[in-house]
Amino acid sequence: MALTVLAPLSGRVADFAEVPDPVFSGGFLGPGVAIDPDRRDQTAVAPVAGTIASMFPHAFGIATAEGREVLVHLGIETVKLEGVGFTVHKQKGDVVAAGDPIVSWNPAEIEAGERSVMSPVVALQAELGDITVVAAPGTTVSAGDVLFTLS
Repeated sequence: MALTVLAPLSGRVADFAEVPDPVFSGGFLGPGVAIDPDRRDQTAVAPVAGTIASMFPHAFGIATAEGREVLVHLGIETVKLEGVGFTVHKQKGDVVAAGDPIVSWNPAEIEAGERSVMSPVVALQAELGDITVVAAPGTTVSAGDVLFTLS
């Protein structure tokens, strides 16, 4: 049964090739898509239901009951901000429903600090053929819209 992965943010869907980091653009962590977020206050939501497996102010991973994991990385090189500009609403180990609020941030403020706000959504430990993109690159999504499915 396919797992539906929701958009964690509102913005324009982008192909991984647009992500200015070879780890993501090269698909080294797994397949997915990125979101070029709207430049306003946003709260990133859980793209799937499960348990928060990793939690950093700039990134989080959620493991599903079926053993899949989805990573959301808010911006590129944002780890260097050491949490500044991010408000965390959940902690590692918390059980979440798809659509639950996880981290609030303002992409415009992060971008003003000369950081890319391109935000990859990655199906960890999956293969390229395991995902079916529903929201094609170039389309606009709202947080909670279906982004891709994972088989």
